[in-house]
Order: sequence, then C-alpha cells, then structure tokens
Amino acid sequence: MPSEDYSRWPPYFRGLFRVKGERPKTNSRAHKKKTMKTKIRQLKGLKSRSEQSSTEKTAENPLMPVDFECRRANRRLSKDRLLALLRSDAPRFFELAEVVGKWVWIHFADKQPREITAALAELGFHWNSERQSWQHPCGTIPGKSATYDPRQRYGSYFAADALAA
Repeated sequence: MPSEDYSRWPPYFRGLFRVKGERPKTNSRAHKKKTMKTKIRQLKGLKSRSEQSSTEKTAENPLMPVDFECRRANRRLSKDRLLALLRSDAPRFFELAEVVGKWVWIHFADKQPREITAALAELGFHWNSERQSWQHPCGTIPGKSATYDPRQRYGSYFAADALAA
C-alpha cells in the first residue's frame, strides 16, 4: 500500500492526487465570462452574446435552407445525369464544372454568397478545403483523401468544352 506522502513524487505527479477533503484551488475570476453592457451597445442595436443566436434567420445572418433529402438523392447521381441536371437547371455551374475522373468539381476564384453555396450543397456537392473547390462524388463512395493530384492521375476536362467540341 503506497504512502500518503506525495511530497517525494516528481512535481508533475503531485497535482494528480489530492488528500481527502482537499478542494482544488481555482481562480473563480478567471473562469467567469466578462460581458459589459453599455448604452452604446444598446444604441447601436448590438446584442450581447447570450442574446445572439446563430440559428436565427435575420438580415445580418441569412441562413439558406438545404433540402437534405434532395441532397442525398443528388449525391447518388451518376456523372452524366449530374451534368445533364447542371446543364438544364444551373447553366452557370455547368460552365464551371470540371470532370476529374468520375467526380465533378466546381472552382470559384473567390468566396461565394450563401445562396450559391446552399444551391451547390443541395445539388450534392461538398466543400474540399484542401483543394479549395466544390466536389461531387457522382455516386462513388468517398474514401481517404488522395495525396496526389487526381487531375494528373485520371485526367480532367471542362464539361462545357466537351459539349462544344
């Protein structure tokens, strides 16, 4: 049975065990959230953190609803059916659609508004932060992220260019 004298233990072990009845010492001021309500905040119409809600749909935070049943169905579409859907329903996306192997990628030069990202999400695309593009798996099951450039391995072409040729 070990001794209850923990003073001989290395310093990094001393804090792990307490003597019965001893309370941990904390600085209660460090753990309190500091919110200062001022007349300026009230005059400008700003809300405190507790009053803000990220799920509210307001003029400052317009969340675009996504039909997830439609998204699930669209993620199972084949490459040809997806391109036909883009061509008929979203011609702007069709112009930007790049076919990489069995997948379809859409790349924008800058950040897009929420309406566009919601439309892409509903079409079954997901954002790939590593490649900075919207990707659609076209019915394939996404596995591990490739450490190589899929464009080099599988080839790529723009769907609008292939249609024109």
